[in-house]
Amino acid sequence: MNGRPPRCVVLGGGSAGWITACLLHQAWGGRGGSVTVVESPEIGIIGVGEGSTPQLKAFFDQLGISEAEWMEPCEATFKLGIRFTGWSERAGFDSYFHPFPSPVDLHTEPAFVQNCTLARRGFEVPAHPDDWFLATRLANDAKAPQASPGFPFAPSYGYHFNAFKLGAYLRDWAVRRGVVHRPVSVARVEVSEGGDVQALVTADGERIAGDFFVDCSGFRSLVVQETLGERFIPFGDNLFNDRAVVLPTPHRGPLRPQTESIAMRAGWRWAIPLTSRVGNGYVYASRYISDEEAESELRAALDTTEGDVRFLRMKVGRVENSWRGNCLAAGLAQGFIEPLEATALHIVIATATEFIRALEGGGFTPRHRGAFNRSIAARYDGIRDYIVAHYRLNGRSGLPYWTDNAANQNLSDRLKAVMTAWFTHQDMNEALRQIYGPQSAYSSLSWHCLFAGYGAFPAADKQQPLPPGLRGADAAQVKRILTQSAMNFAGYDPLAREAPPQAASAA
Repeated sequence: MNGRPPRCVVLGGGSAGWITACLLHQAWGGRGGSVTVVESPEIGIIGVGEGSTPQLKAFFDQLGISEAEWMEPCEATFKLGIRFTGWSERAGFDSYFHPFPSPVDLHTEPAFVQNCTLARRGFEVPAHPDDWFLATRLANDAKAPQASPGFPFAPSYGYHFNAFKLGAYLRDWAVRRGVVHRPVSVARVEVSEGGDVQALVTADGERIAGDFFVDCSGFRSLVVQETLGERFIPFGDNLFNDRAVVLPTPHRGPLRPQTESIAMRAGWRWAIPLTSRVGNGYVYASRYISDEEAESELRAALDTTEGDVRFLRMKVGRVENSWRGNCLAAGLAQGFIEPLEATALHIVIATATEFIRALEGGGFTPRHRGAFNRSIAARYDGIRDYIVAHYRLNGRSGLPYWTDNAANQNLSDRLKAVMTAWFTHQDMNEALRQIYGPQSAYSSLSWHCLFAGYGAFPAADKQQPLPPGLRGADAAQVKRILTQSAMNFAGYDPLAREAPPQAASAA
């Protein structure tokens, strides 16, 4: 690349390919670099999930694309977090909400952590996560995450969206700004004697050459895994699910700005509200249930015999090194962790952003390739640990899938350390800093919500009142803070075509 921005060739479109192309073009398109996306017109988009973390909002903000521009064309709705239902059978803990953070949480999270600490020691204090965070209150009240002008503390939020339409929207946006789109099929990858990719060769024999290549070819991973031989590290011993069955349904009632994650016999199902429909899917492990049984169970849960289902196979794990030679793996070609926490696009955005920083920081040489690969691998493994914890800590009984997950000993040393810290009453904030460092994939808030949401405290018959001199957090004061804060947000109807009216300020 001779110390200059590269000519980048992205193999594969979809959300991952076009997000990466947009970020590469923004970084280098005006400085001599170029981006070409080679996208087969015969290959569809997997589209598992249709949900995001707040990183997708940051991506659109970085590109200067307003919500008014992209949300309606992509059938998008707001997402304040995930409601988990049925993952625990403990009384009072059959459901909990994992919220995206808010500045208001700076005033309520310490109180929640304080009560969790006391509850872990067996004292009778309120410690259910639903009582402590603004995003939870707004989702329960079906309010939009956009505050009135006089209230500057809006929560972070993500989106639900139509994955097919998001990819098409980003393609059109990028092409208008100079990204080259080649809708052709690739027959093979041309590699030099030194092991670098030189060109993609189309079915018609055309060579599409470049300095750097991005493999977004899906689970096949044509360039990084199939051609360059990068090792794939499976997560099957940690995460049992390897299938999904998808079935959209019409809207049936009021919609909240949240994803639903509901425990099933051999996995869990999602419900994601779009403006056009509700996206539903059942993620399951094929060794515990057949495809036909999964479809039947999903249809029974949704109370419908209508509509065609789509079955998906999931290759769960990651490549050992995302940056191999002059090629970067992204999206499903890089890895996949089941969509329980909607992290797929989060990793795509993080990979592209960190790659741009690493390549440019190294003078457009591979100087920082090793550090980059270690960072991305740690991000994947940290997300894996958090999702594995959902299954390992589950409180369900009587079903082989759930009891086997609860007995699973194939845990990373880091996850074992987190669980030990919780159940031995250690300071979780400090423990997480020691275990995962400052770049932890999930915050202390998230880990506390997970453990507390399952009711991972001593049994009720072993709890005792607080002794004299030991005080719990002022739950009533937290409730007042959340109630007054929520007054600054308007009701949200994602099916309405116009923006909701601004809430009346509580100030």
